[in-house]
Amino acid sequence: MIKQERMQIIKQQEIAKHIFELTVQGELANEMAEPGQFVHIRVADSFEPLLRRPISVASIDLEASQFTMIYRAEGRGTQLLAEKRPGDTLDVLGPLGHGFPVEEAQKKAYLIGGGIGVPPLYELAKQLNARGIETVHILGFESKQAVFYEDKFRDLGDTHIATVDGSHGTQGFVTHILNELPTDFDTYYSCGPTAMLEAVQWAYPQKKGFLSYEQRMGCGIGACFACVCRTTKSETDYIKVCSDGPVFPAGVVIS
Repeated sequence: MIKQERMQIIKQQEIAKHIFELTVQGELANEMAEPGQFVHIRVADSFEPLLRRPISVASIDLEASQFTMIYRAEGRGTQLLAEKRPGDTLDVLGPLGHGFPVEEAQKKAYLIGGGIGVPPLYELAKQLNARGIETVHILGFESKQAVFYEDKFRDLGDTHIATVDGSHGTQGFVTHILNELPTDFDTYYSCGPTAMLEAVQWAYPQKKGFLSYEQRMGCGIGACFACVCRTTKSETDYIKVCSDGPVFPAGVVIS
């Protein structure tokens, strides 16, 4: 059930260049069910910035009524968010959207993420591991300075890192790594830039895949139509990424 709550900030730290890890606590955390869902945050108690910011959830701790988000501080809203400190409270609306279907994986899954699309894959990996699914993680970043959660992913399964400038791991994009890996998996899950999602689904046309789209949003609940995308169903068929997604089966969305 969607709730709006002023949650208490438990931890806030910069874990890579301009990348922040933020943990909050409150009853809303107990509503978290699916990896890949997101929350909408009001970053200031004023009318500026006017719109909330959509932030994906990287980890859920139901016992502690906490969840952790990872975001890049690059615009006015997220820079204000980065100024928040433990003990402050935060206006949070969520959980929003539909997440990754963990029940679709059978034995082995590829988790493919790019940049700030990596965080939701961490909670996904945890939940798949808990179901006995082997996970392989293929994660892409701009440079070594932007890499985060590498050790955390390694604790959950085989992990491969690509950086565009070659300063860490394989030089290039996640697709360079995918070209070298076996295709002995049954399901893939991916989140990241649209170009990366397109490349991934083209790489595995015969595999079952689920893609999480990063689209600009206004309301986050399907009312403003700011995040609509066409589908492959027909010329006039559209979906709203915030409320119909952000996760869709591969081959459904034309972005």
